[in-house]
Amino acid sequence: MSIRAQVEETIEVIRPALQADGGDIVLREVNEETGVVSVTLIGACGTCPASDQTLKAGIERIMRDRIDGITEVVAI
Repeated sequence: MSIRAQVEETIEVIRPALQADGGDIVLREVNEETGVVSVTLIGACGTCPASDQTLKAGIERIMRDRIDGITEVVAI
């Protein structure tokens, strides 16, 4: 399975928790060479002051734990 497919699968696992808080996540890019995943947080997540914490301590941690090669998740 490609890294992008694994990222998409992981986002589907994370998405219900974000949606429960009125937000969502959109996958923008997966750079398989650098391991950087670019996403956009939308809805309540896009304007939440804790969104950086959600991104780094939540989404990034889960992706790094589940997918070999992921180095960072960034919001664009």
